[in-house]
Amino acid sequence: LGMIHLWKPAVILTMFEENYPENLKKVPLTLPYCILYNLVKHFLREETRQKIAVLGSNWKEVLRNYVDADQLPAVYGGSMTDPDGNPLCKTMLSYSGVVPKSYYVRDSIKVKYDQFITISRGSSYQLDYEVLFPNCVLRWKFASEGSDIGFGLFLKTKGNETKKVEAMQEIVPTERYNSHLVPEDGSYTCEESGIYVVRFDNTYSVLHSKKVSFTVDVLLPEGHTGKQS
Repeated sequence: LGMIHLWKPAVILTMFEENYPENLKKVPLTLPYCILYNLVKHFLREETRQKIAVLGSNWKEVLRNYVDADQLPAVYGGSMTDPDGNPLCKTMLSYSGVVPKSYYVRDSIKVKYDQFITISRGSSYQLDYEVLFPNCVLRWKFASEGSDIGFGLFLKTKGNETKKVEAMQEIVPTERYNSHLVPEDGSYTCEESGIYVVRFDNTYSVLHSKKVSFTVDVLLPEGHTGKQS
């Protein structure tokens, strides 16, 4: 498969790892973040994993091995303070907080894809895509208006023409996505040929219909000379 088939965040991460490794010196993690790290570490290169240090209860002492005490805020085990003695050094460091609504871009950036549908309350919408060759990549992008929407991917079993997803093989479990806030995109490498069913789910909504714009592509494996209709 080529670069076009890869998950976009992974492409970006790989770009930084391969081209700007000197920008990353050491990443200290305290225990509460270990679970998150364990979920993503398999996507990181060995060189990057070696720069990540998981710290225990003595994390303040360990930090002083990497940062001079007079350059480390007192709250983190150093000796640096604000002129008024504040150990957080807020006059020198900017701490994260609630993002002002004036910085929101949700209403200024509207994503519209090739197709547009309205899904009635309490119902769903299904689209069939025929995959002729194994290892094709089914790629999707979608955004909803005003509220979330459910999304799932299924494979019709051979000889079964039913439209009920209960009788199909579940490929990507149906989940609700806040695609009204952030557009969703994803892909799946089809290990076998067949009819794949993209399903937008609004069955959980008893009051509101949902408007969804989306695009779905079937990409041939790199180097394949056949044609995908």
